[in-house]
Amino acid sequence: MTKPKEPKKLAFAQARAEHARLGEEIARNDERYYREDAPVISDAEYDVLRRRYDALEKQFPKLITKRSLSKKVGAVPAEKFDKVRHKVPVLSLSNVFADAEVEDFVARIHRFLGLAADAPLAMTAEPKIDGLSCSLRYEAGKLVQAATRGDGYEGEDVTANVRTIGEIPHVLKGNAPDVLEVRGEVYMRRADFAALNARQAEAGKPTFANPRNSAAGSLRQLDPSITAGRPLHFFAYAWGEISALPADTQMGMVRAFKAYGFPINPLTVLCHSAADLLHHYRDIESQRAALPYDIDGVVYKVDSLALQDRLGFVSRAPRWATAHKFPAEQATTILRDIEIQVGRTGALTPVARLEPVTVGGVVVANATLHNEEEIKRLKVRIGDTVRIQRAGDVIPQVIGVVFEKSPKGAKEYKFPEFCPVCHSAAVREIDPKTGREDVVRRCTGGLVCPAQAVERLKHFVSRHAFDIEGLGEKQIEQFYADGLISKPADIFALAERDAKAATKLRDREGYGETSVRNLFAAIEARRRIPLNRFVYALGIRHVGETNARRLARHFETFAALRATARAAKEGSEARAEIDNIEGLGEVVAEAVADFFAEKHNEDELDALLGYVTPLPMEEVISASPVAGKTIVFTGSLERMTRDEAKAQAERLGAKVAASVSSKTDLVVAGPGAGSKLAKAAELGIETIDEEQWLKLAGAATD
Repeated sequence: MTKPKEPKKLAFAQARAEHARLGEEIARNDERYYREDAPVISDAEYDVLRRRYDALEKQFPKLITKRSLSKKVGAVPAEKFDKVRHKVPVLSLSNVFADAEVEDFVARIHRFLGLAADAPLAMTAEPKIDGLSCSLRYEAGKLVQAATRGDGYEGEDVTANVRTIGEIPHVLKGNAPDVLEVRGEVYMRRADFAALNARQAEAGKPTFANPRNSAAGSLRQLDPSITAGRPLHFFAYAWGEISALPADTQMGMVRAFKAYGFPINPLTVLCHSAADLLHHYRDIESQRAALPYDIDGVVYKVDSLALQDRLGFVSRAPRWATAHKFPAEQATTILRDIEIQVGRTGALTPVARLEPVTVGGVVVANATLHNEEEIKRLKVRIGDTVRIQRAGDVIPQVIGVVFEKSPKGAKEYKFPEFCPVCHSAAVREIDPKTGREDVVRRCTGGLVCPAQAVERLKHFVSRHAFDIEGLGEKQIEQFYADGLISKPADIFALAERDAKAATKLRDREGYGETSVRNLFAAIEARRRIPLNRFVYALGIRHVGETNARRLARHFETFAALRATARAAKEGSEARAEIDNIEGLGEVVAEAVADFFAEKHNEDELDALLGYVTPLPMEEVISASPVAGKTIVFTGSLERMTRDEAKAQAERLGAKVAASVSSKTDLVVAGPGAGSKLAKAAELGIETIDEEQWLKLAGAATD
């Protein structure tokens, strides 16, 4: 796999623009991969984009922006199943690709825990199964519910279908905990996949692209009898809610699952160093082709559950685990054309149209080229033979040009300077602070550009936002073209306007009394919506799902967020408050302030709030005395690292801020505390030391 470009010499403005573009791209692809089981981006491209994204964040820590690839998990559940709220969120894993990254992963754990570099650290290593994540809930030893991961917080109820999988016990063996949620992977073996596709083809039905899609499609059938006819298997490797832990290590837990009757992967081993992990990775890689099922890497986890608890999570993934991915497969094909797509923020994204080619058994025909700078960097021309790579799905990444095969007639691509939809000028904006040109070219049409308006509406009703059943991309495009919907508020006035219209919605092609009634009911059900979803739906640049949750959690009400954002002029206390929210920073604060400074945005908000009521975000209520408080850590800590203390505070429901302000409730100060401690004293904010913090947090203080 091509190593992502290091951003060492990249200016902040350029990094910020690229970071935002990468984040927007991954959100579109998650929807197709996790929810529809019909991905339109390959694992290879996803992984390379994410590595580039992480590299930018490492160089510029304030770049925590739109739909962060380091924060994002899956996609929300499909409408056809009942929804299940996970008691414990189902999060994803970070990825590494090179030996040095594995060594760095292990070293980071040592640093976070304050361990010596050569201190022993037991870790498990297990094959990463390419299937569909599933959670199985048992009460009193009996299977009562099964759910897909969904968006990590809410999944699909597939209990009836899971009961048809022979390897999954209906009743547990032995002395299992009263409440046990076992998590693992539903998968299909290669031989069974080939046989299923042969039956599908013989019956004139569509075939599946790969075993992963086949397993996902089989599990997500409305008719359980169809699932029963599909040869699905299961490996258990993790857990969610549990009333009592049967072991104090990861390996011990997996062995307990086996005792309860679950299949576990026999290739899971215990390692004690980065060198051990890499040795096992090489061993698994050498066996990969001979295994009866697909794997795409090896997962490493800290073995001690006590250390896992101390390490905690970032927004997207546990600090104590990572996935070491295998290299991508490659092929060559011809670039036939480059087309431009216009996004909701006006970004012009070039898409490569390829001569279809089979890579690893899958036909691929498209690839995102990101922006005009990427086209220049690759020196790609229409007609060139290009190298592509993929690692399991449909659309590849273009990684280079085979120049020796370039035809004489290859045409250099000229990036358009006008929007292909509204024909407004498309420009690369100049950052007034740095004087540098943005890497993304944007349509200046704004509200007059139909492409942007349609994409904003699609985002508004998307699954992470208002999630209005029956109002998908095709319906939005149709309703916008016909003048039924032009802005979000129009959606909630649709039934009222339809009642007065000469031509009713029920008389349109593809509609009827039942479908219209269901659509209006779905719209009605979204008149009250959690604040984080509401904020995300607004489409504020650099405010993806994760940052929307951060804003909703901090401000609690939309009125409070709006008032602060309106006052958030550069250099103001309000701007500093947004900037100070852990994980946001200057870029997000500026974007939020800019959004609310636009009169047309405020006008649309006023219209929308006439129909919709944002509600406080649903969260697990913590009984901790620090829950809901804003805490600042300063100085050196001796019993734990600063990162560990912040993670502990967030697990207890506290809000961690980067600097002291009038909104700070508590300052935890260690040796060497300076200006923050002085500021706390000036404002009369309660200050405690590390030992007092440990007592307050409920930690043992021997």
